[in-house]
Amino acid sequence: MCVACGMQYSEPRPDCPVCLDERQYVPAAGQTWTDLTTLRASGTYTGKIAEEGAGVVGVGSEPGVSIGQRALLVKAESGNFLWDCAAYLDDALVARVTELGGITGIAISHPHYYTTMVEWAHAFDVPIHLHENDRQWIGRPDPSIKLWSGTKLELAPDLTLINLGVHFDGGTVLHWSDGEGGKGALFSGDIVQVIPDRTHVGFMYSYPNLIPERPSIVRRAVELLEPYAFDAIYGAWWNAVVRADGHAIVQRSAARYLSQVAD
Repeated sequence: MCVACGMQYSEPRPDCPVCLDERQYVPAAGQTWTDLTTLRASGTYTGKIAEEGAGVVGVGSEPGVSIGQRALLVKAESGNFLWDCAAYLDDALVARVTELGGITGIAISHPHYYTTMVEWAHAFDVPIHLHENDRQWIGRPDPSIKLWSGTKLELAPDLTLINLGVHFDGGTVLHWSDGEGGKGALFSGDIVQVIPDRTHVGFMYSYPNLIPERPSIVRRAVELLEPYAFDAIYGAWWNAVVRADGHAIVQRSAARYLSQVAD
């Protein structure tokens, strides 16, 4: 596992392609490596489960590993579904998720959060749904990974993946039509970024390196989202949630963004 981004590779290598990409970075101290066995044995990390919203449970660790994002367990009528992936996993965390009903599948917004996805898939014997446009970033190929194509994939009547292409070509969000008491919820990772000012969201090609997303990509993304109703937007971090008026906030944020940039 890369210490900086958490990507797990199938065999040792001298570099991490994810960190060499301009959307991430190699730390000034250089490339370093770890693995789950080392993390578990360190005594530093413990699993963390906390409610993030109605029918939405955050799953991660304390402290966070690498980038530090948490995953989200979506308690959909079609079955519990895991959105995004946290790097840390141990037997205790598997047991706690199992007590919540386990999971029926996994989908991940973009490669920065692929991390230990294969470990999660094996622990729960479920598939991982990734967009084929990000095939090149998979660090540990595995039969559990199911690639999909096009702009949307209906996982179930109440769960739809939408490829917006922001941040990465395969950048994906998850729409839960029954979320927020039927008003809908959007799970966005870094694709539609929940920012400190909860009245807006952000769109970036690179967050750490402050590279703006291309205007044409942002226009396409908001056009794709326009037909979907959602009140809440769940971002990638603990408590990074827009609680209400999410659809209007996305449209308003895109208009503000596009007014500041040019094709």
